[in-house]
Amino acid sequence: MTDTSLDFRVTHEDLARFIQATLAAVGANQASAQAVSRALVTASRMGTDSHGLRLLPHYVQALQGGRIKGAPNMVFQRRLAATGCLNADDGLGHLAGYTAMEHATAMADEVGIGAVAVGHSSHFGAAGCYALAAAERGYLGMAFCNSDPFVLLHDGAKPFHGTNPIAFAAPVAGESPYLLDMATSSIPWNRVQQFGAIGRQLPDQVAADAAGQVSRVPADIAALLPLGGSDFGFKGAGLGGMVEVLSSMLSGMQHGFRLLPMGGPDMATPRGVGHFFLAIKPDAFVDEGTFAQGLAAYLKDLRAQPASKNARVLAPGDREWRCQAQRDAQGVPLDVANQLAYAELAERHRITPLSRLD
Repeated sequence: MTDTSLDFRVTHEDLARFIQATLAAVGANQASAQAVSRALVTASRMGTDSHGLRLLPHYVQALQGGRIKGAPNMVFQRRLAATGCLNADDGLGHLAGYTAMEHATAMADEVGIGAVAVGHSSHFGAAGCYALAAAERGYLGMAFCNSDPFVLLHDGAKPFHGTNPIAFAAPVAGESPYLLDMATSSIPWNRVQQFGAIGRQLPDQVAADAAGQVSRVPADIAALLPLGGSDFGFKGAGLGGMVEVLSSMLSGMQHGFRLLPMGGPDMATPRGVGHFFLAIKPDAFVDEGTFAQGLAAYLKDLRAQPASKNARVLAPGDREWRCQAQRDAQGVPLDVANQLAYAELAERHRITPLSRLD
């Protein structure tokens, strides 16, 4: 009998083990399974389960349907001293992302900066994972990705852009990296689903119904508003377009409005998702130690600023690192839906189930 406790927690190591075993069972090679596991566990440790453990059943479905290759032949071509392109061969976007950032940081180490456009890829989870991979090696990192349409244009009535994320990370001496990972929509799509599940109204100016009218009722939502809402959505729409240009045109892929939906029903045809990654070596611009000292002073001043009542000023990433420390100590929680999904995967593919922490 499946345990569907409301307090079901597992170690992140056991979660990684289960994800890798499941993906291997449906045809992913070791490099692909490890990359997906690294990205999903990173996201869930930081509290972003929507782009973490929740995605495993979807990737299993895409691999089994043939949309994604479990053993792709990804090919990198360096075009200039600081630029290159990666053909991901319709493999898992997580392997494409980490591979591209490795090439970007290698070029940055040599010439100060490295940029890689990725084509023929697929969904890569949380963009912050790849910016973080650069920061953990001492580089500034940026990651961008397009997706199928969920978000209205400013004054638009139908979805056009995807949530088109922007991620930026910077190394901080003696601390966890500075980490920004944001959608260019007002909220992510999963927020609509979460509010619907618990019977709550959405905040104002974040989503719209099928007629393009702002609505706070989750069941009526057909699209998201760009960052800035009805009055200032030109900012979010502009940022979404910037991500599209970097992700689609530099990789030779079609733009997101023409992508097949991530959720199917076609799970056999590759989608051709595009990504863009940038790595910068701080010491290529200033003397060694200058960047680290400046960032430390900036963060010290930022965190010391007065806050509103019952609040605290945080730098990008502070909330995520706090959540990671808590989940590393207490375990990564699985809600009832994910408990059932993981139990089904374990039974179907004959994998040792997740072990619940006592």
